[in-house]
Amino acid sequence: VMQRAVLHADNCYNYPNARFHGRICKTNISSNTAFRGFGGPQGMIVTEAWMDHVAKELKMDVEQVRFANLYREGDRIPCGMKLDGFQITRIWEELRESTKFDARRQQVEEFNKKNKYRKRGIAFIPTKFGIAFTLLYFNQGGALVHIYTDGTVLVTHGGVEMGQGLHTKIAQIAAQAFKIQAKDVFISETSTDKVPNASPTAASASSDMYGAAVLDACNQLNERLQKYRDMLPGATFGEVVMTAHKDRVDLSAHGFYKMPEVGGFGSERPFLYYTYGAACSEVEVDVLTGDFQIHKTDILMDVGNSINPAIDIGQIEGGFMQGLGLMTIEEAVWGDKDHPWVRPGYLQTRGPGTYKIPTANDIPIELNVSLLQNAPNPHAVASSKAIGEPPLFLGSSVFFAIKDAIYNSRAGEGAGGFFPLHSPATPEKIRMSCVDKFTDHGKDYQAKTSV
Repeated sequence: VMQRAVLHADNCYNYPNARFHGRICKTNISSNTAFRGFGGPQGMIVTEAWMDHVAKELKMDVEQVRFANLYREGDRIPCGMKLDGFQITRIWEELRESTKFDARRQQVEEFNKKNKYRKRGIAFIPTKFGIAFTLLYFNQGGALVHIYTDGTVLVTHGGVEMGQGLHTKIAQIAAQAFKIQAKDVFISETSTDKVPNASPTAASASSDMYGAAVLDACNQLNERLQKYRDMLPGATFGEVVMTAHKDRVDLSAHGFYKMPEVGGFGSERPFLYYTYGAACSEVEVDVLTGDFQIHKTDILMDVGNSINPAIDIGQIEGGFMQGLGLMTIEEAVWGDKDHPWVRPGYLQTRGPGTYKIPTANDIPIELNVSLLQNAPNPHAVASSKAIGEPPLFLGSSVFFAIKDAIYNSRAGEGAGGFFPLHSPATPEKIRMSCVDKFTDHGKDYQAKTSV
């Protein structure tokens, strides 16, 4: 987790002089399993907070500061990896145009001039997410493919289907390789007696690794079948397979994929490639209660040549909502000096009564997701890109839109300039960050946890 956090601490920005250190500490609280993003969002939100702070100190639009500092094609990130196929500049320009960002910024300012207790904010946030395990030996995958004499195919691979659509993509890859319909491809549940020593289904890399392993097995079988295709022009796949079977051809193959080029954490190439995206979110905040509503979010993601656009869009929508929860709702409260009524080291927010996650009511009133066109990825199967974890950080666009609204509220009370706002931006923190006669605790005041 710490490795991925420091490798993503630059987000999409070029710092000519950058050094990132991560320190792991033992504490008196229980350890936590990593979640979607695996440290990446935590590293990136620090960088976006820098951009926000710099813009306020220089009295510039934060979007102008962000764009001016974006990487360009061929730049090198702090670990030394060269960026090829860098799509953020294109994504930024296309999304800014499609969302009519400048006009909407003006509309937000006009609304805020007319309303004292309800303020709107808008934010534009980019992201890049590295695809590969930082632990080098995890970057491998296996698959087992059987062809039956009726022309159906059974595929087993090392990835776990947990609702993310992995099996569907694998079936499509096999179907395309054999030039048959996807309904004729069956996926066996993951089992170590079929594909042993599988890496975790994580790091957003499962479609890449197991898709490539399946394709390897399919290519082996296609080589064995080519002779019979040539003998039987116009024959169905089932007829070709039956002919090969009668000629005693092995119709089963094991496929394997070893991710090339990557060297793991500490190398100049920790990732095979990056998945890029950006989001624009507009919110409205009630400064008297801290409640907020998301009016609109637009997302543009680079997924290469998508294997299944419906699945990818679903992953983007779900990842965004989970990021929204991370950045604005889900707050863990532990017993410490700020919470003396909670036993030290004890988690107060340990159930649905105190720990809240996003619901249907938290979805933006208008949520638009688009996929970047004509951006094939030469590093992965079918020129596609991984999409599981990359969209999560885009939920921070809501966090920074909320902060933009708070800035406007504070400016109206004579408290302009930078102020710290810690994630998650809960209603309590929003309310306490808006300055009035009840909440003005001085310029150095920081809203802490909400409980």
